[in-house]
Amino acid sequence: MRSFETRGPVYPEDNYVVARTDELSDFINRLEKGRHVVLFAPRQTGKTTFFRRALEILPADVYFPIRIDFQASNNLEPAVFYEGLYEDICEEIEAVFQKRGSASSPTLTEFLDNTQITNHLSMRRFFRRFSNFLEYHHNGQKVVLIIDEFDGIPRTVLSDFLYSLRHIYLSGRDRCPHSVGIVGVKSITQLNYDRSISPFNIQDEFKLPNFTLEQVRELLSQYTDEVGQPFASEVIESIYKQTAGQPVLVNRFAQILTEEMDILKTEPITMEHFSKAHGQLLHERNTHTAHLVTNIRRDRRFETLLMKIASYDDGVEFNLDNEIINELATYDVIGEGADGLCEIVNPIYQYRVMQAFKPAVNGLEQDYLPEDTRAGFKDYLTPDGEIQMEALLDNFRDFIARAGFRILQVPETPQEYVGQHLLFAYLEQFARIVGGTMYLEVQTGRGRMDILILYDQKKYIVETKIWGGGMRYEAGKAQLATYVKLEAAAAGYYVVFDHRKDPEPRVETETLDGSTIRSYVIPVIQERPSD
Repeated sequence: MRSFETRGPVYPEDNYVVARTDELSDFINRLEKGRHVVLFAPRQTGKTTFFRRALEILPADVYFPIRIDFQASNNLEPAVFYEGLYEDICEEIEAVFQKRGSASSPTLTEFLDNTQITNHLSMRRFFRRFSNFLEYHHNGQKVVLIIDEFDGIPRTVLSDFLYSLRHIYLSGRDRCPHSVGIVGVKSITQLNYDRSISPFNIQDEFKLPNFTLEQVRELLSQYTDEVGQPFASEVIESIYKQTAGQPVLVNRFAQILTEEMDILKTEPITMEHFSKAHGQLLHERNTHTAHLVTNIRRDRRFETLLMKIASYDDGVEFNLDNEIINELATYDVIGEGADGLCEIVNPIYQYRVMQAFKPAVNGLEQDYLPEDTRAGFKDYLTPDGEIQMEALLDNFRDFIARAGFRILQVPETPQEYVGQHLLFAYLEQFARIVGGTMYLEVQTGRGRMDILILYDQKKYIVETKIWGGGMRYEAGKAQLATYVKLEAAAAGYYVVFDHRKDPEPRVETETLDGSTIRSYVIPVIQERPSD
């Protein structure tokens, strides 16, 4: 039986695989036209699997594929780099002949034995001579060169290497390689440290998108067809909503549900199963989330930008000329929304962003609950198993008042976002203690963070943002009412933090579009009072 794979390239004989038919057709069309295609995307987005599949379906009687990898090359001296490049090319040429069921000819062996690549100039000569060999002995097959992990290229050879590729591209229709595919994480402009080629203007950029909802269905249906165990349609849609189709996250969800939860294969996979898998994925430490957290912690300025994207209605323009935006986009933490503004790419990433920047201890945990508490957070559960959200949030409002200026002393937390960090930590601790699950939902508007608590299969929705004016406050309530109705929840809770010098605390309950909305405007102390 095949399985879902999260650790590397996937193979159709061993793993469930999304066909990506349209994307492959587009990519191969560019190769056939002789383009120098660049495919840059974060790690674990399916790049290697994708281009390997592309090379497999290129017509073997027309194209001669050569695939090399620069991953281990970064610290090599130029001479050693080019020596290794030549050896890799020779091995690939031999592998192509073996795969095609034929041995390389004595003429080719003699050619390879008497050729060297020592620099970018001899590399160009090698490809010209190899093209002549293919012309006379293999019906003029065209070389397609794919370079994986291109950002591992040594800095000392980058400029000359790119110039050589550009020279080859401009040399005419009968050039060799006919087409080049460059695959990596960083773009040419990010790698071009000395800006000596500005830009590498022959490149044809290719975007490998995340899975669509239909592709997620396609992937999961392969498992159902083999095993007979169906996924509820709501589960499939929820997996897509939480991951935005990110390939590793989709496959990890499926792994947990089909391999780790011991669900009887005769039972369908339901939303109750999804909720447990979702909770595990949000909190587990795996390679993918480790990369995410490492990347967003590289620069302290990332926190300010990411929290601004999540907290302010104004948003942030998606401008790749901005160094911070460019770097976060390279890591695929943010992307461009339909309105041209920055978005965190999926709710799971946003949750991990909040977790990464939340202090392990904020120093105020002992003040969460009032002195007359009896059973701690369990005081906020009713005997019939419901959360008393109004009382729980009333207490949070009171907690902020009790803490007063001490919220300004929360370590490593920008004052601007301390309210949201504290609400996140407070609700997360509550959910953990009572046995619920807390997660972030797909955003339905900019500058808002929709927190969902799932307890006893009931949804409780809390939206939080920063005060941005009376009109936006009222608009936010209306948006939340629409969302509550869409989710078929009993009520929605709206928590707005007011950082103005003269804040206006509010608590109000209204019925909007048939939904009950409980709103809080909570002042955030601006400074410690003088002694």
